[in-house]
Amino acid sequence: MSGQLVFTGQVVVDLVLTVSGLPPLGGDVLASAVKLTPGGGFNVMSAATRSGAEVLYAGSHGTGSFGDLARAAMLAEGITVVNPPTPGADTGIVVVLVDEETGERTFVTGVGAEGVLEPGRLDLVHPSAADVVYVSGYSLLHAANRDALLDWLGRLPGPTVLFDPGPLVEQIIWSDLTAVLSRVDILSCNAREAKQLSRTNTTRAAAAALATLVPSFATVIVRDGPAGCLLQRDGRITTVAGFNVDAVDTNGAGDAHCGALLAELLRGNGMFEATRYANAAAAIAVTRQGPATAPVRAEIEQLIGTGFWA
Repeated sequence: MSGQLVFTGQVVVDLVLTVSGLPPLGGDVLASAVKLTPGGGFNVMSAATRSGAEVLYAGSHGTGSFGDLARAAMLAEGITVVNPPTPGADTGIVVVLVDEETGERTFVTGVGAEGVLEPGRLDLVHPSAADVVYVSGYSLLHAANRDALLDWLGRLPGPTVLFDPGPLVEQIIWSDLTAVLSRVDILSCNAREAKQLSRTNTTRAAAAALATLVPSFATVIVRDGPAGCLLQRDGRITTVAGFNVDAVDTNGAGDAHCGALLAELLRGNGMFEATRYANAAAAIAVTRQGPATAPVRAEIEQLIGTGFWA
């Protein structure tokens, strides 16, 4: 590979609870499975490393037990942690409720040290034109992270930038959102987020509308679960087929898609090939319980070879 992935988002710790349904107000449900695991940005980065990419984590992390867990997991995946721990704060936690019948997930986030990126921390990283930079919409929801990120992005010399707005896209201040969108080379979001951001009702209409919000040379990817994804570039929309699998947990599927996509682009492959590869990575990820379930390259290539398209 000629470059590396620079990740500017947030690593958290996920408390994953598998449930039969959400509890009613004031009620309770018993979880059939419980797991404490690194999540958030870790999912993207681990997906990239498992496909052979070199990855740098440029975000913040805490000094407590959750921060220790997150750092140990990043070390095990071969991820380089750029910044030292933030004194006096632990890494945040996300409660993830996974529906055991559909595999769909719901989140509640408790922000920790990852939500406070100190000024100048991103200046420790100097991406080249051969690198790719991942930007998360969550970064725009934390004032310190937003200010540091927007200042740093405006001074970058020219790496490829991917932006994933995330499920809280409607809470991002529009001026902050447009500032990032004006700088991106790739906009990747799921169908729900694409419709919210574009104010449209179909994935195809969303892909077309989102193309007007990014530079003319940029690519828009709308991830649509088992249907695969839509690829909008050069004024044309292409459907990249998904794969037939039995999903048990969709938590982390979009992260697996983004990480695998960027790893494949870093290998020098084209956007269509990289997107097909990412579809396969996400398909395998949803057949496994947990958020950081991205497969390794050999598994992805094997699924692509089977031709089990959706």
